[in-house]
Amino acid sequence: MNNFEFYNPTRIVFGEGKVAELNRLVPKNAKVLILFGGESARKTGTLDEVEHALGDREFGLFGGIEANPRYETLIKTVDKIEQEGFDFLLAVGGGSVIDGTKFVAAAVNYPGDKWEVVTSGGTTIKTALPFGTVLTLPATGSEMNKGSVITRTELQSKLAFMSDKVFPQFSILDPVKTYTLPPSQISNGVVDAFVHIVEQYLTYPVNANVQDVFAEGLLKTLIEIGPKALETPKDYDIRANLMWTATLALNGLIGAGVPQDWSTHMLGHEITVLYGLDHAQTLAIVLPSMLIEKLPQKQAKLAQYAEQVWGISQGTEKEKALKAIELTREFFEKMQVGTRFIDYNLTQDVIEPLVKSLEVHNMVTLGEHQDITPEVSRRVYMAAL
Repeated sequence: MNNFEFYNPTRIVFGEGKVAELNRLVPKNAKVLILFGGESARKTGTLDEVEHALGDREFGLFGGIEANPRYETLIKTVDKIEQEGFDFLLAVGGGSVIDGTKFVAAAVNYPGDKWEVVTSGGTTIKTALPFGTVLTLPATGSEMNKGSVITRTELQSKLAFMSDKVFPQFSILDPVKTYTLPPSQISNGVVDAFVHIVEQYLTYPVNANVQDVFAEGLLKTLIEIGPKALETPKDYDIRANLMWTATLALNGLIGAGVPQDWSTHMLGHEITVLYGLDHAQTLAIVLPSMLIEKLPQKQAKLAQYAEQVWGISQGTEKEKALKAIELTREFFEKMQVGTRFIDYNLTQDVIEPLVKSLEVHNMVTLGEHQDITPEVSRRVYMAAL
């Protein structure tokens, strides 16, 4: 196991009806800005519930944060806060709203170009406004981590930053809030959480038994409950387990002390920026091809994955690894998420623009071994056609 430092200060308040706890969790004298996405937050009654729970606190609203939160939208929020003096933020939504709130929290009072919050990877962040979240879509784990991914449309950039300053103070997780989500968002959420785990788990062995068992348990849970979440959308126990699994997938615990990959995410981000696919759709396209491309380096861990997650006991190490990749692709398809470019009417014409975009964004040495060059990325994209 590698050396590590684990820190996570986010308070999780889990269960039905827990939105009422906002009255306890938000400072009494706070001037709160509520950030959210589309009108579903109002139509489902979640916003009304949040506003009621805030009691007599002064609050404002900012809606319209996109599924891939855009700098161009978020900077308007920053301006609103600086003009009107809000001192506490509350994200009501899924990972995109929370990611956007993290940027806003860090960008307010940032002395330089606000985009540096992102381009610096978060290293220049010295302070951030306090904020909490009310999670409505289990997928990204942003409700319990220090990471954020922001898109700047005018630059065709989708970049990540991380900082201890942007951990949520608290996150409320009420599984009932997921009942009204469309099936496509549940499918995407399951795939997103699954690949988050894989990016931290499918690298090479370092004798991190605890992390491996945690990761394998989370993967098996998603395989079991993912299809059920589509079949029975109002099953509280299934939705509760899905919500908690997605949070644990990326709260830092299973990634402590182990090598991490994240190349699938980097290649996926470029697909979203250039061609508008959902984040999880891009992961489903890239991951199977990436695993096959990197089979020599990942074979030992893939065989372990085959045995411990998929129950494959027969065959050579390579045969087990290849079967596990095949079953992973089948699982994504079972979750109704396509795994090839053709599933989204994209052809070979997309390959060179994607590779060029990786180069522009300096994504030229990716993966746990930093050996995924643009040429390797090109092969991965080609194999995903």
